[in-house]
Amino acid sequence: MSLFKARDWWSTVVGNKEEFDQGCLCVANVDNSSSGQDKIIVGSYTGFLRIYNPHPIKPGDAVQAEDLLLEVQLSEPILQVEVGKFVSGIELLHLAVLHPKKLCVYAVSGSLGNIDHGNQYQLKRMYEHNLQRTACNMTYGPFGGIKGRDLICIQSVDGVLMLFEQESYSFGRFLPGFLLPGPLTYSSRTDSFITVSSCRQVESYKYQVLAFAKDAETQENEQQKRGSGKRLVVDWVLNIGEQALDICVVSVSQLVSSVFVLGERNFFCLKDNGQIRFIKKLDHSPSCFLPYSVSGAVVNTLIGNHSSILHVYQDVTLKWAAQLPHIPVAVRVGKLLDLKGVIVTLSDSGDLQCSYLGTDPSLFQAPKVEARDINYEEYDAEMNKLQKIIKEARKIKDIVPKMEKNEDFALLVTVSPDLDSVSQAIESEVKAEVVPSVTVKITVEGKQPTLAKLSVCVQPPLALTHDKFTLKLESSVSKTVVLSAFLKGNISPADLEGTALASYNTATGAPRVSQCKFRLPLRLVCSPAHPSKTASQKLTIDTNKPPVSLVTLFPDFADQADEDQLNALGFQLLGGSRVTLLASKTSQRYRIQSEQLEDLWLIVKELTVRLEEHFRKQNCKDFACTFSGPIPLQEYFEIIDHHFELRLNAVKYEQLLSERAVQFRAIERRLLTRFKDKTQAPLQHLDTLLEGTYRQVIALADAAGKNEANMFQAFTKLKSATQLVILLISLWQKLSADQVSILQATFLPLTQDTQELGWEEIVDASVSHLLKTCLSKSSKDHALTLTNQLCIPKDTNKLKKHITLLYDRLAKGGRMSLNTDFDSQQTMIPAGKQFDIHLCASQFRNKGM
Repeated sequence: MSLFKARDWWSTVVGNKEEFDQGCLCVANVDNSSSGQDKIIVGSYTGFLRIYNPHPIKPGDAVQAEDLLLEVQLSEPILQVEVGKFVSGIELLHLAVLHPKKLCVYAVSGSLGNIDHGNQYQLKRMYEHNLQRTACNMTYGPFGGIKGRDLICIQSVDGVLMLFEQESYSFGRFLPGFLLPGPLTYSSRTDSFITVSSCRQVESYKYQVLAFAKDAETQENEQQKRGSGKRLVVDWVLNIGEQALDICVVSVSQLVSSVFVLGERNFFCLKDNGQIRFIKKLDHSPSCFLPYSVSGAVVNTLIGNHSSILHVYQDVTLKWAAQLPHIPVAVRVGKLLDLKGVIVTLSDSGDLQCSYLGTDPSLFQAPKVEARDINYEEYDAEMNKLQKIIKEARKIKDIVPKMEKNEDFALLVTVSPDLDSVSQAIESEVKAEVVPSVTVKITVEGKQPTLAKLSVCVQPPLALTHDKFTLKLESSVSKTVVLSAFLKGNISPADLEGTALASYNTATGAPRVSQCKFRLPLRLVCSPAHPSKTASQKLTIDTNKPPVSLVTLFPDFADQADEDQLNALGFQLLGGSRVTLLASKTSQRYRIQSEQLEDLWLIVKELTVRLEEHFRKQNCKDFACTFSGPIPLQEYFEIIDHHFELRLNAVKYEQLLSERAVQFRAIERRLLTRFKDKTQAPLQHLDTLLEGTYRQVIALADAAGKNEANMFQAFTKLKSATQLVILLISLWQKLSADQVSILQATFLPLTQDTQELGWEEIVDASVSHLLKTCLSKSSKDHALTLTNQLCIPKDTNKLKKHITLLYDRLAKGGRMSLNTDFDSQQTMIPAGKQFDIHLCASQFRNKGM
């Protein structure tokens, strides 16, 4: 590892609990010594200014006191320190210190001390400028081609460039379209200021353009300038698509200079006219950079990152990587004690290090390994044991392995059996006098002190009063949070289940997640109602046990004194129609009927669940529900067509909005041209056309929003109907849990519907894959082609055809089972057209099912 570490030449910790940033470090001959030796100037946000003259130390030795030349506490925080020719009439170097409300220029001088007191350094203030605006950063250079001195440009937080000609203030200019300040630098070859705006664009402004523009000392004047067409003109603009951390200009020659921009993910090199010279994508998140030398037309650059690594690049080629003991926020290169090319890095907490790149020989020699005889019998026994474990693991049918129960962390969810006496519903769209809510209590307990982040989620249109919590757990002390669930949207939900997730760290720092599912009561989304004798949608569920009284199954919906409810119950869905449940007096059948197919889902599901619980309590293990009637595919296809029609409408609205927006911008440009023209010209009804186009854009946007809301409701109905069809198929064909999970993964791949990836195309691809692999009967089925790219289809005919074919295959006895052994996958068609299909689990994983 010694080969790839930065060699420590000198290091120290600056201050105590102070903060530093990019502009707080500068390396220069600030005291104008005849030897030309650089000093290290460090400023902190607490106002301390320190100047170091480092000397090499031996490993393990402490930093010498004489290395710190000067330490002064100033009255304000230090944002940036720079060294240049800032005093008129003198070509000596001076120190410029930028405060939030002040710019100070100092002269640093040293005098020889007497006896053992050493040299003494003083800081003399030459001049200062009180700023009317809060400063952000600054740059300096020979603005306007002036020779022998440097001028200073300060960028304020509100986007004003304030220029100072040394002791006097020159002018200030507002940057157009300003939102947030970015890095700022000066190019002497083009005499321009280059910055990166909050629009992620590199912008260049000529100094002459800034100087001759009208003065803008207030925001009001800037607004007047914009209205009169006298805004500041940018020289060139380049969109880099990301925020910039720093920017620097390097002169390759007198005729060529390059602009280097360090982004959040990329490193850009631009020509001085804004053209891209090269782009380097960085593997790590950068923290600072410095182009430090030029060899021919190649520029060497240091780039530090948040992985504490310092990279050395020659243009885009990585030449060296060195490990640092800290994350650098600023890096400089200087000449210290006649040693050229010393790398100086500073962290945000004050770790200051002078290092060099190189290698130290490693004197470590690995000891010789003791030779021993190979015991082949032990190797064979271990190999057989491992092969047995692998063979057993391949027989496991679960695609996702089950996680072991974590005994160090407990998560328990309790749903109140009764509804809240006072509803906690917030901003519900349900058209009812009182929208019910139910209390959910979540208890979290950990054996070790930790910080747990708890998230609770339910499927829309259900909602929660609170869904995110941060809990500071103590050892073996439980904490409980209380929230309420209610129906927010004016539609019946497709699922009453919810999930609670708790993320935490173990005692060793390893992240863990604990999950607990819960089910909300049926009374939350429907209320008791009178049974209805007529309905267009009817389903019959058969059982192998005598019928159970509906009052016994649904005590929360039935009146014990009403004998008519023994065989008939009514459910009024808050966001849907009325559902009637009938129990036969003579046969073992239950009928569920309603006006809408999707509204039957919740009642059918609740009926099967409560029947299983009832007979489980009676220790009846052979209870089973079956469905013998035809699957309502035609009604199911109507729901699919309605959802698909809304998706097509969304595409049309998007196209129309795009066309009207283009038209609106074109009319705006024509109007702006007319308004800027010095000679007045008639508008030729452009204002009327602009207003009409604006109204069309607003109307289309409202229609698109309404269509999006309708599409959400249609997708919720589609999920309910899909789950109902899957349940009926499982009862009809007596499918196992694994086979039902395959159907659910096929028909319910999405929790939310989007235009980019819709339900129809994904389900069509999934069903086609099942028909091609699992339920194939001949070689012709293998010829089904699957498109590589999923896109919205023209119609749903192909999808409905594939679903009907899947239904026919299951009706003829097709069975799906998971088997991890791909070689054993085969199709068998015995007598009676019964065949068994083995499905490879790896295929489902590859297809994302």
